[in-house]
Amino acid sequence: MNVKKFTAPTSREALRKVREALGPDAVILSNRQADGQVEILALANDDAASLASPSEYSPMAHPEPQLDLPPQPHQHQHQQPQRRVVASHSSYASATAATMPMTPMPTPAHVARPAPVQAAANALDMERVSELVATAVASAKQNAAAEMSGMMSEIRAMRGMMETQLAEISWGSTQHREPQKAAVLREMLAAGFSASLARYLIDKLPANRDAADSLRWIKTVLTRNLSAMANEDAMIDQGGVFALVGPTGVGKTTSTAKLAARCVMRHGPDKLALITTDAYRIGAHEQLRIYGKILGVMVHSVKDEADLRIALKELKNKHTVLIDTVGVSQRDQMVTEQVAMLQGAGADVKRLLCLNSTATQETLNEVVRAYQGSGLAGCIMTKLDEAASIGNVLDVVIRQKLNLFYVSNGQRVPEDLHLADPAYLVDRAFKLKRDAAASQYLDAELPLLMSNAVAGNDASLREVHLG
Repeated sequence: MNVKKFTAPTSREALRKVREALGPDAVILSNRQADGQVEILALANDDAASLASPSEYSPMAHPEPQLDLPPQPHQHQHQQPQRRVVASHSSYASATAATMPMTPMPTPAHVARPAPVQAAANALDMERVSELVATAVASAKQNAAAEMSGMMSEIRAMRGMMETQLAEISWGSTQHREPQKAAVLREMLAAGFSASLARYLIDKLPANRDAADSLRWIKTVLTRNLSAMANEDAMIDQGGVFALVGPTGVGKTTSTAKLAARCVMRHGPDKLALITTDAYRIGAHEQLRIYGKILGVMVHSVKDEADLRIALKELKNKHTVLIDTVGVSQRDQMVTEQVAMLQGAGADVKRLLCLNSTATQETLNEVVRAYQGSGLAGCIMTKLDEAASIGNVLDVVIRQKLNLFYVSNGQRVPEDLHLADPAYLVDRAFKLKRDAAASQYLDAELPLLMSNAVAGNDASLREVHLG
């Protein structure tokens, strides 16, 4: 067995020496630190194979039993004096001694063992050697896997740094070569749109366009990708069961009252039913009961899925049923329970997510992911009158592929609820742009900002229709 020792300052250098000396299939027996050096004991693959199984032509592979027993000198020396004593006795003693059976002498310990026993011992030794080699191979594979994992992590980190630097260089040159793209970028960031969506659209921006024409193209693409309900026939005339969901304070109860007023004006109070699940906040259901009393509509209160199932079964003759749910933080476990309750209510409950226009993009994305469940029927933009910019909520609606039903811009019932107009909302987003946002990034910071917005890896942006 030709075991070789390799030392190097690092594991990578030691492994390189092993590969150069013994080849890529070498078996590493041990790996340790010694005097600031990495010491590796390795064995060639052929040597390891010869240890694991004997050669076909070796005596160990085909042991032959030896039947000839070696002579026992002690036994002969003991028998010779006995014969002399017997010869000197009388005939009776001679006859008696001749008829007595001779007891065989025990075999001394130093006599060699039979060949089958020796073969079994050799097989046992080979099995132990095979186990040691297998353990060494497994340890070597584990160490190699750990080294490979570390190398892959370093390669991924280096790749990310190179992509960021190359993107920064690319955007820096684009800013000088095509200044209209930098101008459009500032407009989109000021309107509240994300850097990733802005980068994706600017990358697709047609060439040979000035800043104004480029901005018009951006607005057209955003309008085309903002899905909205064209008329109220899909909801008010068709009817069904609708549940307004969302975090606390987003405006679900007020939006429910506005929708109820529209249904009453279209079909009358007898065709509408209101249900509230908000039994946690003090006076929460009383607010909806006041709206129901004004509209002449009965308000039903439920606590769990069983109550909701019974209530929906009793109200199945109603044209429209609106459910006002309890407000729960998007990070609360109760969100999952609430979604499961609505999905298991025994009826086709369409969930409408209320999105607060004043929230940040990160918060809105968390809200959509938490309340998504098996799918949302649509969303309602609330508190539009309180938002300094609405590009953030439009960005989430476009990226999450939500169907925008209504926009709410006040507390009046039912005046402050309007059908969503994509062209108007996009134009308003750019008109309400924040003056500080346009100047908060220096020219030297724009390439760094855009290099971190990796739009190519965002699957939602690949479905943006450019027209």
